[in-house]
Amino acid sequence: MNENLQGVNMSRTMSRMNRHRMRPRRYITGFDGIRTLAVLGVIIYHLMPASLQGGYLGVPIFFVVSGYLITDILLQEWEGHGAIRLWNFYGRRLRRLYPALVTMLLGTTTYITLFQRSLLTNIRATVVTNLLYVYNWFEIGHGQSYFDRFNGESPFTHLWSLSIEGQYYLFWPLVVIGLMLILKDRHRIFLLMMLAAVISAVAMALLYDPANTNRVYYGTDTRMFAILIGSGLAFAWPSRHLPDTLAPVNRLTLDLIGGGSLIGLVWMFFKMSGESSFTYHGGMFLFTLLSGVLVATVAHPASHMNRLLTNPVFTYIGQRSYGIYLYQFPVMIFYESRVQNIGDHPLLNSVIEVALIMVFTELSYRFIENPMRHYNYSQVFSDLRTFMRAPKFNKVTGTIAGLAAVLFVVTAVGFVQQPSKASTAQKTGLQKTLTKNSKSVKKQNAAALKRQKAAAKASSKQVAAEKLKTKQALAKLNTKQKAVAKSYNLKPQVVLAMGQTNLTAIGDSVLLDVSNDLQRVIPGTVIQGKVGRQVTDVPVIISSLKAQGQLSTNVLVNIGTNGTITDAQADQVVHAIGPGHQIFWVTAHVPTRSWQNQVNTQINKTAKKYSNVHVVDWYRMALKQGNWFGDDNVHPNTTGNKHLTALIANRIATVNAPKSK
Repeated sequence: MNENLQGVNMSRTMSRMNRHRMRPRRYITGFDGIRTLAVLGVIIYHLMPASLQGGYLGVPIFFVVSGYLITDILLQEWEGHGAIRLWNFYGRRLRRLYPALVTMLLGTTTYITLFQRSLLTNIRATVVTNLLYVYNWFEIGHGQSYFDRFNGESPFTHLWSLSIEGQYYLFWPLVVIGLMLILKDRHRIFLLMMLAAVISAVAMALLYDPANTNRVYYGTDTRMFAILIGSGLAFAWPSRHLPDTLAPVNRLTLDLIGGGSLIGLVWMFFKMSGESSFTYHGGMFLFTLLSGVLVATVAHPASHMNRLLTNPVFTYIGQRSYGIYLYQFPVMIFYESRVQNIGDHPLLNSVIEVALIMVFTELSYRFIENPMRHYNYSQVFSDLRTFMRAPKFNKVTGTIAGLAAVLFVVTAVGFVQQPSKASTAQKTGLQKTLTKNSKSVKKQNAAALKRQKAAAKASSKQVAAEKLKTKQALAKLNTKQKAVAKSYNLKPQVVLAMGQTNLTAIGDSVLLDVSNDLQRVIPGTVIQGKVGRQVTDVPVIISSLKAQGQLSTNVLVNIGTNGTITDAQADQVVHAIGPGHQIFWVTAHVPTRSWQNQVNTQINKTAKKYSNVHVVDWYRMALKQGNWFGDDNVHPNTTGNKHLTALIANRIATVNAPKSK
């Protein structure tokens, strides 16, 4: 091994620390590029999840960078002073993070109190746990899934990651002191960090529950491996002790490794779904390891990776990445609650949302984060005394003081007006309908299963209703069927055919909403509906029904309200159902969500790919029919449910009609 290779050899790098004087701390500009990559991934994922299904993985990148930088700073202080000044460290972290966090919490709570009071539920606990940096644990028990993109998203959900970092900042300096006093050898400490990271990743795999990912997604223990990888890297690859020059072959090796890791990260951004089992069984850990490799190559002054990720745009975004991450969800949630046609113009609305996020971020950066970061807090009492003796305001300070007063007062009002547990338990009209339908569905499903078994035995006696003339079909209708034909504007032939049809219907809250109507028109329908259901849940349900012999020849899929559908996910659903079944897939009417058009495009694409998949185009039929829907413009009202049921019945009758010879 030649002389220059000593710079990339871990053990020799460590030994050089004791032989060379420390160089001044350098600002690694490429880290702003890494932060830009991370925050862009998160923002694009939240705005257009179909375009970047793995964008949520930007958070582990943030964790790795934070772990490396914080540990590197602490070790530099240990080397320079033989100790870590804890209060100085805590003070720097609070000055950097707290002012913007408090501003966001106050501003968001104020908006909720004034304009979106339905989000006041648990507002006191939400704000307090965020201030104490334990919100991630609160989310495990009280929050919704990070991947449930429809059912009343909270503007605070994304703050779980800041709580994990806050906990890390509190305890890590003490851990570093203990490690340096007890183990001393940095190579052994690095190995210990990697072992701890593996244990954290194993805990994620063992605790993973596909029905509820909150525990592993929000838990400090199951997400700590990313921070530990970054922290361990700082012990083995300290920024001040990396050589400025390397032999060309070693530099090339470093660049190739760094470039490969960057390509791998971007590829996983596009491919790794947050609802895939693989993500929690090693996938996220693998992504984090690649993030550590990228951080290591960017940190090395002889590598070209630092220059590759350094430019004015990346510097601007990277330095403001904290604010961008902080303000993104409130802007998105509040904007999307006011704009009803996001699904029709997803790109335009995304651009507007990004612009709003950047405006709030820039204001925060200039007038809150930077001033408060450099303010000498030891002078706060003397400054207050001086101000009280001779109050002076200019336009900027006056405006900020006035806004602060308003935010505090309105937030206090919101705290007082937080709904009680009793009132929170009271359900909206839609919730009452869905709950009522869920209960009635169980009873109707039992009757439908009996009907299906009876129909299977008497299949030879069934009438080819579609071949009957209208008068003949009408004469065969009983009183209930005549009422159905009139109420749903169906031909007698269709009503007769639906009386002989067995159907398994799998879907989300929209299916639950229409379930009573569907089982009235098609009595042999077994409903498998659940609020918030995603396409990833469907194959498991199908497998269970198949195992019980309860999957009908006709299968209705009403999935797409709550999130995107990828090619692979659609294929998985079709393959799980199998070629011996006719699949009727209902298009989504979700104009308030960006994924509406993507979902419908995917459904139509799947129908072209498989001959047994048939589109029930609810989106096209319901377009501009606002009086068919409730307040959310997604769940049909009584009128809409009749139209949707009739559409489904007519489509099934058409597909199953005997082909003329």
